[in-house]
Amino acid sequence: MTRIATPPGGRADRAARRAALTLGLLLPVALAAADPAAPSGPSGMPPPASGEAAPGFALHGQSTFVEQATDSFRAPYAGPNSLSPHIGRETFDASLFAGWRPWHGAELWVEPEIDQGFGLDGTVGAAGFPSGEAYKVGQRHPYLRWQRAFFRDTIALGGPAFDVRADATQLPERTTANRLVFTVGKFSVTDLFDDNAYAHDPRMDFLNWSLIDASTFDYAADAWGYTVGAAVEWYQGSWTLRGGVFDLSTVPNSAHLDPGMHEFQMIGEIDRREHWFGRTGRVSLTAFQSRARMGLLDAAVQLAQSTGAPVDIAAVRHYRGRFGASLAIEQSVANGVGVFARIGKAAGNVETYEFTDADRTVSAGVSIDGTHWHRGGDTIGAGFAVNGISAARERFLAAGGLGLLVGDGRLPHPATERIVETYYSAALGSHTHAAIDYQRIVNPGYNRDRGPVSVFALRLHVAF
Repeated sequence: MTRIATPPGGRADRAARRAALTLGLLLPVALAAADPAAPSGPSGMPPPASGEAAPGFALHGQSTFVEQATDSFRAPYAGPNSLSPHIGRETFDASLFAGWRPWHGAELWVEPEIDQGFGLDGTVGAAGFPSGEAYKVGQRHPYLRWQRAFFRDTIALGGPAFDVRADATQLPERTTANRLVFTVGKFSVTDLFDDNAYAHDPRMDFLNWSLIDASTFDYAADAWGYTVGAAVEWYQGSWTLRGGVFDLSTVPNSAHLDPGMHEFQMIGEIDRREHWFGRTGRVSLTAFQSRARMGLLDAAVQLAQSTGAPVDIAAVRHYRGRFGASLAIEQSVANGVGVFARIGKAAGNVETYEFTDADRTVSAGVSIDGTHWHRGGDTIGAGFAVNGISAARERFLAAGGLGLLVGDGRLPHPATERIVETYYSAALGSHTHAAIDYQRIVNPGYNRDRGPVSVFALRLHVAF
């Protein structure tokens, strides 16, 4: 989701009134987030100033199909969360994005989505799972979900003016560099946080979870990757500050969000846009704090040893926190060539809650567009990621514990999980892209006894 900005907002008192109005709308819009019929803005709003964009409406759509398969890799044993040799799975989704501007600077968006298919082994087997298009749930037949339903308002604070082009969740807008952006409702945390120009969109660039996001960013989400919450962004010069509060699942890795928001997460991010040697770049620091009923890994192992029962993390869950942070960079190094990198760390004594099983991670890569070989709509990318876990998580998995995505039933020879991915995306027209993708996963699930795994993929993406 592209962040929106608004055109110049006029005097400071008008900005203050807009801020108060937006804050007053946060609660009712959040309650209505699951309902596509979100309330419109109040009447009596001042009309747009001369030259500002009039209220508008937009309709966009996309459809993505991914087919993936593994090779016949070494697998002397397997557990409930193991990746299997020589299997293939496919996923399909089709989304409709409908946006409406009730008054100048404000936008309402809804996204119904049809999904079908499964990730490899039901989306388990590697912390760096090989498909960002695979949800943690799946069905053989298509089904409909409302993935996004949110309100956004932008208050211009001055500075140089520029035009923002229309996008899947963006109406065309004229804005200023300095601004406040309020977002509330149902959307994905990664719509706003841990963004990256070269590695963030599994429909168009990399597929592996550890390349499109920091593996240690255990962001709030249901099993489809969406949540309910509110965020504020402050753009000032080359700096941006973001903060938000979001609903966690009822229990880790659940399809249902906590209806009372007793399990929640706070996220903060600061980023700075740079111009090094005449090239654009960005550095960002993202941190999260989750507050929920989570189990200590060593406590689960000790309980199993004392009782003789299987390791059960749910038996030792109590209300506590988990903290993590990641640093990311993106940098243009030549015309059509960009590089990126992320490094992250999260608390390793407690179970992961929503995303994947990683306590430390590093990733980097390069993206090159096809103008260098006279194919302007094409892109080639290559990247790597290394994921690691704490000693406590190693003991937990070795005792037979299951994480969100990993758990081979034993772990006699733990090791870092290492991933290499490369893809080529070819433009078949102005609205269609086809891609081939190859990944090599060494020590999947942190297990030296299994793999290495080769994962092959075909992807077809259509958007308007």
